[in-house]
Amino acid sequence: MIARAAAPRSLLSGLTYARILAAPAVMGLILLGPNRSSAYAVAAADKLLVSGALIALVDVNRASPWIAAIIIGRELLILGLRGVVAAEGTVFAPSIWGKLKTNVQFLAIFLAILHFGDSIGPLRLDEWAMVAAAAITVMSAVEYLARFSSAFSEGLR
Repeated sequence: MIARAAAPRSLLSGLTYARILAAPAVMGLILLGPNRSSAYAVAAADKLLVSGALIALVDVNRASPWIAAIIIGRELLILGLRGVVAAEGTVFAPSIWGKLKTNVQFLAIFLAILHFGDSIGPLRLDEWAMVAAAAITVMSAVEYLARFSSAFSEGLR
């Protein structure tokens, strides 16, 4: 009975790790493509990579479900906003907050995978990094929503 219960979890974990490993290859193939939508596809691939990694980390108790929900929710929101803005013909250039968010998220995920060291106050180093990633993620979302708020008002007309 125990072996049957463990098999699906290992299979799901294996599939999750396979998707995480496949994302950079897919992004590389997209970058080699000649069309203009490749920047949008690369951004979507980054979001899928982060989301998949966070879901896997939540599954093994290395990330908080709340932090994962905040980060994944922001990724979906901004991906949709990027699509609306691009459909209007406006360039959706990444901001410094967006670039910082991406780097801090990748660092937090990397540290959560390693999961080493003692606690620093009430949290471990990787947990502090996840909190920082969530805070910067929220600030990035606010900045993008403020910058492209006209996309909402034009869509209502």
